[in-house]
Order: sequence, then structure tokens, then C-alpha cells
Amino acid sequence: MDTDNKDNPNPTILNASDLPTRQRDAHAAKRPSLFDALTQDAYPNYATTDLSSPEASDDSDSDSDPREEIDEQEIYDLISTISDPEHPTSLASLAVVNLPDIFITRPASSTSRLSTVKVLLTPTTAHCSLGTVIGLAVRVRLEQALPPRFRIDVQLKEGTHTTADAVNKQLADKERVAAAMENGTLVGVIRNMLATCE
Repeated sequence: MDTDNKDNPNPTILNASDLPTRQRDAHAAKRPSLFDALTQDAYPNYATTDLSSPEASDDSDSDSDPREEIDEQEIYDLISTISDPEHPTSLASLAVVNLPDIFITRPASSTSRLSTVKVLLTPTTAHCSLGTVIGLAVRVRLEQALPPRFRIDVQLKEGTHTTADAVNKQLADKERVAAAMENGTLVGVIRNMLATCE
């Protein structure tokens, strides 16, 4: 792509080692061997199991829904490696996605099971023409990676873009998002952006 056509031909790029992540810790941890995985299920550790707890009971009609908690850092790790459509670097390195701009709202009542993940994006320039494409890529990545109990809300951060209201309206409209994802060219761009995700 010709640099003269880029919205921001010379963006500030952060050092990847300075970005917040748990992924380095996860890769450094020892991976369990095949034997460990086989014996863990075959021989449960009954010494540490509280048989009086509801989780320990083998009640088939139990309505319990054991859930692994997902936090803001995990959401950041999912989207930080998405590549920018114009530059050969990640959205995190360009500070388009930032950990403090990710919010998880837990269910408001005990009868609700839906949580909301809100991600605020900061375009590299106030007139970035690819704000909607970047928002769609983040949305697609989270919809593919998170369980269906999460609603996804992706927006441009207030005051960071000249047409933020229009872009946010597009990203919030499910019908417009679905229509956009029927565009083969756009799907190809998003697929390339997500190719860098683990």
C-alpha cells in the first residue's frame, strides 16, 4: 500500500514488551504432558474435594453453570494482536486498543446470565477512514472467542474521531454489521487482520 494514501503514514508504535499481557506468563508455564492430562481425569484428587459442596455432587438435573471468570486482561489479550489494516503492526502497538478502555459489566440480576464486554478504540488519527473496519475486526474476534453469554459493545472513544457518532452507530447496529460481513472484500480484510491472533 502506498504510504501517501494512508490516513496516518507515520504512527507512534509502542514496544511490544511494554504492553500488558498474561500471555508471556502462560507460555512460560510448563505445559502438562500427555500422561498428566490422562491421569488427571482418570484419578481425581478426592482428598481436596469437598463432597458436601454442590459442585462436588453428581446431580444430573442440577442447574449449576460453572463459569470460568473472564477479566479485562483476557479480553485485551484476545484483541491486542489483531493487525492494523494499514500498518504491519498490532492494534495494541498502535495504542488503538488499551487495557484501561476495556470494561466488563456482570449480570445485573441473578436471573440474568448475560455480561457485556465494552471496548473503546482510539484511532491513530481523528480522521481515520478505517475506524469501522477496525471495530468490526475487534467485534468479530470477540464474538468468535467468547461464550454466547457475553454481549459485545465496540465503540470509538469519545473525542478521538471526527465521525465517532456515525461509526459507533454502525458498530452497534446488528443488521448493518451482518450486512457488512456479507461483503467479500471486507471479510477478506478482516480475515487478514485476524490472521495474527493466536
